[in-house]
Amino acid sequence: MSEVTNIMPSPVPSPCVSLCKMDQERRYCMGCLRTIDEIVAWGRADDDFKRAVWAELPQRRLIVHFDEEE
Repeated sequence: MSEVTNIMPSPVPSPCVSLCKMDQERRYCMGCLRTIDEIVAWGRADDDFKRAVWAELPQRRLIVHFDEEE
């Protein structure tokens, strides 16, 4: 993110961390915390959609805790 504007650059990068495993109970990827719908849409999504997903990730990180043995 730009320190001056607090806006992500264009094109907006993917939050993928190459740990692609969906949690069946919570419906989030255990690596990037996106939903399957967000992951599928990402390639064709506009920057506004991508920024909105990025904006949700910190809150998801606070409330979603995956079991370590998974």
